[in-house]
Amino acid sequence: MIRSAALRLSSSLRNREPLGGLQFTKAMPPKNAKKKEVKKETGLGLTYKKDENFGEWYSEVVVSGEMIEYYDISGCYILRPWTMAIWETLQVFFDAEIKKMNIKNCYFPLFVTRNVLEKEKDHIEGFAPEVAWVTKSGESDMEVPIAIRPTSETVMYPYYSKWIRGHRDLPLKLNQWCNVVRWEFSNPTPFIRSREFLWQEGHTAFATKEEADQEVLEVLELYRRIYEEFLAIPVVKGKKSELEKFAGGLYTTSVEAFVPHTGRGIQGATSHCLGQNFAKMFQINFENEKGEKAMVWQNSWAYSTRTIGVMVMVHGDDKGLVLPPKVAAVQAIVIPVPYKDATQRPSLKLAINS
Repeated sequence: MIRSAALRLSSSLRNREPLGGLQFTKAMPPKNAKKKEVKKETGLGLTYKKDENFGEWYSEVVVSGEMIEYYDISGCYILRPWTMAIWETLQVFFDAEIKKMNIKNCYFPLFVTRNVLEKEKDHIEGFAPEVAWVTKSGESDMEVPIAIRPTSETVMYPYYSKWIRGHRDLPLKLNQWCNVVRWEFSNPTPFIRSREFLWQEGHTAFATKEEADQEVLEVLELYRRIYEEFLAIPVVKGKKSELEKFAGGLYTTSVEAFVPHTGRGIQGATSHCLGQNFAKMFQINFENEKGEKAMVWQNSWAYSTRTIGVMVMVHGDDKGLVLPPKVAAVQAIVIPVPYKDATQRPSLKLAINS
């Protein structure tokens, strides 16, 4: 792990086992230099201990580590450059991989009408408490309230019905990088449970269930790689129970991580097979190679900025934020501390060459 410089470097280089070929060697003082007086630790570190008060420790780390700043709307946070650098690293990897699968990027509007949102009953019941509604324009009440997307199935699928006519239109595989809003909950937690967050969401349609099943697992493997290869967090791939699956879907798979200090698992990302339920609701039909009318099989899959919160929870310690090398914006920082009566230049050269 590479300790982030975000904690003002108060304790950035500590005695750790070297990783990735990086080694830190202490610069030796000149022979005639006096021994430097050891000072007591200042109050620049964290107030809370990870083992003693995990919740307060986490909140302090993400703020002191300059990952987020609290906003004046509860559950909404400012994502600072350290956070965005990590998100962009994951985005570059994932975007390149899904392009290899012939998945294309698009963007759909943030708003959705009530009629469309409520078209799939089981789906909207799963999200109903979290939907935020726009009800006023200036001082006037809107004639028809508009919902802010909690997810985009009902936003996108009316247009899948328009675009898919025959088997040559399949598969249709789209992804979008966007924000979503899920409003109704208490005790928000930065990254883990916020009212607005960034994510990617993929929505695909196939002629056969076999194709859909295969893609579910391919995407799930990409999510595993994000956690294990980039964030250095082991995860377990598995299938959700019927009670836990995505509302309106056929089945849900996920990667699950474990946070040792809480003793609990946490959902890392999900890949859903929607079956033909949404195809029925939105009449996404096509003419197959035999000239017969058939319904598509659909998937949806997503990961969000929650990944960053899980990373902080697993790797952070009582000194602050710890970042895996593959996502750290700053890989190493050399801080020359000259001894009394010693010039800075030789000390700096020694530190750099060590």
